[in-house]
Amino acid sequence: MSTHLEAALQQDLEQIRSKVTEMGDLAEKAIRASIKAVVEKDRQLAFAVILRDQYIDDLEKQLDRLCLEFLVRHQPAASLLRFAYAAIKINLELERVGDYAESIARESLRLTKLDAPLPIDLIQQIVNLAIPMLHDAIQAFVHQDPELARRTVESDEAVDLLRDKLTADLTQAYRDGKLPFEALNPLVVLARRLERVSDQARNISMETLYMCTGEYAKHPGSEVMRVLFVDEHNTCRSLMAEAIGMGMHEPGFVFASAGVEPLPVDPVTISFMASKGFDVARAVPKAITQVPNIDHQDVIVLLASEVKRAFPRRPRKAVLLEWAVDDPRTVHGSEPQITAAYEATYAYIQGQIHDLVSAIRDASRL
Repeated sequence: MSTHLEAALQQDLEQIRSKVTEMGDLAEKAIRASIKAVVEKDRQLAFAVILRDQYIDDLEKQLDRLCLEFLVRHQPAASLLRFAYAAIKINLELERVGDYAESIARESLRLTKLDAPLPIDLIQQIVNLAIPMLHDAIQAFVHQDPELARRTVESDEAVDLLRDKLTADLTQAYRDGKLPFEALNPLVVLARRLERVSDQARNISMETLYMCTGEYAKHPGSEVMRVLFVDEHNTCRSLMAEAIGMGMHEPGFVFASAGVEPLPVDPVTISFMASKGFDVARAVPKAITQVPNIDHQDVIVLLASEVKRAFPRRPRKAVLLEWAVDDPRTVHGSEPQITAAYEATYAYIQGQIHDLVSAIRDASRL
């Protein structure tokens, strides 16, 4: 009887490993195909990547069901329980990689309409690091190899550096007038998505380390409180909020901003914020999809009711707050009237941020 149970256990373990491997292979192929669509401006391939994302979604459901059946059937403990837990978490990470491939494919469709130079070499360098990282992360899980998992985690920094260089080069090209704004956003999103693939590989490796050792690795950024401000265009209110937050120089807090549909920074906002001692002239508006580690944001503040559509489901980890405030850019009238509108928005946001920071500090002392 025990031999039969052991055989059933091993069969179920192998099914889960096989499904993880299959899902990883599909995710790798999707990323490669999406990048090929960008490089070759292949609209047909981009559409194929978008349509095939449903296969990865289907595999996610199958793997989730296998893991739940495993838990019910075997009621595992210790290492076997950690295996099932890691498989469930890795399943989510791989589904996100599929989403990133779809996102890159959609951006490639936008780029095919533009006659803009593509930094192919840098993009390919990131691809040549991120995809092998994903492959190694899956292999580390399947073969329960903690050393391979550790090496994979260590590789993440190299991808971050390449992403930063690519983003800096793109931003400089935009400022120099060599790259249109319509091309800047898709290319920055592409860089961010590739970097997120390496982040998911790192997360998979961290789950593998937990499975193998029982020790939970700490996610980067968990030692700080991350606050993200979101409005429609990241050209006025959210930039204002980010500047106010960062200007507080509060230890343990990181503030960022983004927009649903980013536009160039509002000139009046630049002038107004300069009068307050903040330089936002060099800010490059970004989309929500370009926010680093958006999955690890602690608080997301919506500064316009219209942006709620970007969050159809409440984030799993972040606290979602709504601070709807009038956009002073929409005010028309005399210069004093426009200045008064900016002052009112600034004062409201400043007061809210101070109250939020104070509340978080007080809560941490409880």
